[in-house]
Amino acid sequence: MKREDVLMEALPYIQQFHGRTIVIKLGGHAMVDQVVLENAIRDAVLLHYVGIRVVLVHGGGPEITEKMKQMGKESVFVGGLRVTDAETLEIAQMVLVGKINNGIVSLIAKCGARGIGLSGNDGNLIIARKMDPQKVKIGDVEQEVDLGHVGEIEWVDPSILHTLLDNRYIPVIAPIAIDRSGGSLNINADTAAGDIAVAVKAYKLINMTDVDGVMDATRTKVYRKLSIDQANNLLKSGAIGEGMVPKVTSVINGVENGVAFAHIINGNIEHNLLLELFTRDGVGTMITVK
Repeated sequence: MKREDVLMEALPYIQQFHGRTIVIKLGGHAMVDQVVLENAIRDAVLLHYVGIRVVLVHGGGPEITEKMKQMGKESVFVGGLRVTDAETLEIAQMVLVGKINNGIVSLIAKCGARGIGLSGNDGNLIIARKMDPQKVKIGDVEQEVDLGHVGEIEWVDPSILHTLLDNRYIPVIAPIAIDRSGGSLNINADTAAGDIAVAVKAYKLINMTDVDGVMDATRTKVYRKLSIDQANNLLKSGAIGEGMVPKVTSVINGVENGVAFAHIINGNIEHNLLLELFTRDGVGTMITVK
């Protein structure tokens, strides 16, 4: 395809998305590979400059695990969630807010746009409550495990995000929340992205991860388009692997609550974000109401 044909194929999508809000969750290899992250940020800044209101939400699990190792602590997971004592929470805040968030804001500036780094604590953006103990099987015995400072989101206040977007900033959000007594809680970044997308009435929610999209049980086929019912059926059947469960659950929640389109794409491949948004066939999985 000629270069001018590529641009013309993108035109109707640019027109359709202009002025709308898109929430992008950065995760997977991008959190540990600077080149992958820089490519993703460059694409996000391009979206910003064609008139799309971009909100970035990031994870950082691998870096937290690595920092814990360096400090002599072992990571413990229950149901895919990190058991978070006070010291682990401090490490998570240091990595997510102090390092990754600041790094992304710097990359946005490098690309010529203006980013603002936030955590859920800022302006009471994300209010959460401590998660209830989780039931897990240890051997043949079911036990309840207290996850510590891990939160479930109760409320997202989008007002600060609207203010930033109205003033042409790109908000960058770390998944740390505040509880009603002023304490901090670690929250799942996929869940945070979905709830933020609902709160800002996003047109699209895009989850950038390490796989090509939602796949069948044999991991040989990528579903290009799924309805909410089809996605829920895949979850119930066990076809979706454990690491993909919170991502699919998050995008389903977003679409069920007003987000028009949700996408799961491989963020490791350069410009996949642009190809998913601005081409007819896309490159990942799109989830819609029907």
